[in-house]
This record gives sequence, structure tokens and C-alpha cells, in this order.
Amino acid sequence: MAIEPELDAIDRRILQVLQSQGRCTYDELAQAVGLSASAALRRVRRLEDAGVIAGYVALVDPVRVGLGLTAYINVRLEKHTESHKRNPMDLFAASVQTWPEVVECSALTGEMDFLLRVVVRDMDHYSRFIMESLLKHPSVQDCKTSFVLQRVKGTTALAF
Repeated sequence: MAIEPELDAIDRRILQVLQSQGRCTYDELAQAVGLSASAALRRVRRLEDAGVIAGYVALVDPVRVGLGLTAYINVRLEKHTESHKRNPMDLFAASVQTWPEVVECSALTGEMDFLLRVVVRDMDHYSRFIMESLLKHPSVQDCKTSFVLQRVKGTTALAF
């Protein structure tokens, strides 16, 4: 288990600023948190080294790049038996990594095994993904899809 780094109030404020203004300069960051630019830079580097800041990305609007349909797919896998050389969950998790339509995959408790967030161009693209990738996977027993009608809230910022 990884050791969680000690985060003080300034570290938390740095993280809050970077989550909302990821392209700010170190001078702007320093001013927002009450430090010098060099001290802010040292803190950010420490947070990066500790894995608290996992990376930096550009958030792309899917609709503006032609990906207008988002679906959440609950997936149930076949049950694991002793005759399997490899666990169906491991096989499925490995396959998900190769499917570009899947932008998020979580293993679940309860009736279904995985929840996928899939972003595609349209219903034809969705249908091809389901028929040619998901349902052809040997571990998949069943899936149920819900389509996003409207995104009510979408954020990557964590509250801590």
C-alpha cells in the first residue's frame, strides 16, 4: 500500500488552483497561494514526485471532435471456473485497454462486473463497437446500456 503524503493547507490550495487553472504560470500560482514562485514550483514538484499530481491533460469536448454519443454499459462476465487458464476479469480488463471507444472502465460490486463509459460518433459507431468488440469477447455474458441524454455535471476536480 502506498504511503499517502502529508498535505498541508498550502498543498491543498495548490491542487485546487491547478485543477481549475492548469495552465497558470508559477508566478500566478504562487500569488494565488501566498508563496514565492520558486517555493510554489518546489511544492508542485514534490506533489508530482509523490504521485499526488498524476499528470497534465487537455480536456477535449467530445461533441466538438465528432463524438456525439456517450453510453454507460454495465457488463456481466461469465463466472470463473477452475478450468480457465486465466481469470475472465483479467482477460476482459486487458481487452478494454485496446478499445479506444472506452474512456473509463470500473470493476463493480453487485450484479454486474464492470461499468464502461463509451464515447462514439453515433448509433452506428456504437452498434459496431457492441457487435464487433464487446459481445464478441469470450468472457462477456451480458451487457445493458444507458445512453446519456444530457450531461448535468462534468468535472475532473476532486473536493478534498
